[in-house]
Amino acid sequence: MMETMRRWLLAGIFAIVAMLEPVVAVADSIAVAERVVRPVNSAFTFDMGGAQILDTYLTPIKYTGMGMRLGYERMQAMKFSPERWVSQMDMGVEYQKVKNIPRNHTMHSLMIEYQWGMMYRWRLTCVPGLQLMAGGSTRLRGGVIYNANNSNNPVSAKIHWSVNLQAMAAYNMRVGKLPVTFRYEATLPFIGAFFSPEYGQSFYEIYLGDRSGIVHCGWWGNRFDMRNLFTVDLHFGGTSLRLGYRGQIETSYVNNLNYHFFTHSAVIGVSGEWMSLRSGKGDVERARIISALY
Repeated sequence: MMETMRRWLLAGIFAIVAMLEPVVAVADSIAVAERVVRPVNSAFTFDMGGAQILDTYLTPIKYTGMGMRLGYERMQAMKFSPERWVSQMDMGVEYQKVKNIPRNHTMHSLMIEYQWGMMYRWRLTCVPGLQLMAGGSTRLRGGVIYNANNSNNPVSAKIHWSVNLQAMAAYNMRVGKLPVTFRYEATLPFIGAFFSPEYGQSFYEIYLGDRSGIVHCGWWGNRFDMRNLFTVDLHFGGTSLRLGYRGQIETSYVNNLNYHFFTHSAVIGVSGEWMSLRSGKGDVERARIISALY
């Protein structure tokens, strides 16, 4: 009798396992199907174009010339809401060499900047391939402007931190058989802080302790900056060629000092998306890939 009950119990367990096995398999399949992969969109760019600098701390004369920039951009869908939120990091090093109107005096400008932000994304179903983004960012930018012709104050230091409004529009389409991504981005700082000495105040005086009134709240009343970026990504397989235009405007007026910094540059670079998937387990076929830009 005990042997018969044991056999019936084992048969029941096997039957239950057999019934649950398809359910477990379906659950595992759903879990795999819902795996979200957020590829990193990275771009390395080189800008070259015209530059115009006016810094009355160094000279009342406007200088014009050429400028260049090396940049790196990283975009990725956010982990907490990948369909709706996108993060962006942008950093660059730029150099300008400008001359006065007679072309006999030269100024050099070297700037470094870092920016990070988040944007909310809308995908417009009425226009397939079009997505709009809007949000905010913060940027830290600093460097020096050097005028070798000045004997007293040859250097003007620039440090600026800002909180920005940011918007972007991206449109993915095909030109013939070639996938292409058009993008326009605008960044508008609205508040921050920046460094500016008094008119005629030397850095040696600041070093000795005269630091009153050298840090200012930046807002549209005393500082107006704006950046426009238009790019076209031509997708050749896994790597894309990026072409575009970048325009920068930086202005400030404080302590009776006027500062203008304008650049208009052509952009060329390479971009692409990188993702981490476990090989041999069908992740590529089953994962839900959410791109930040493409």
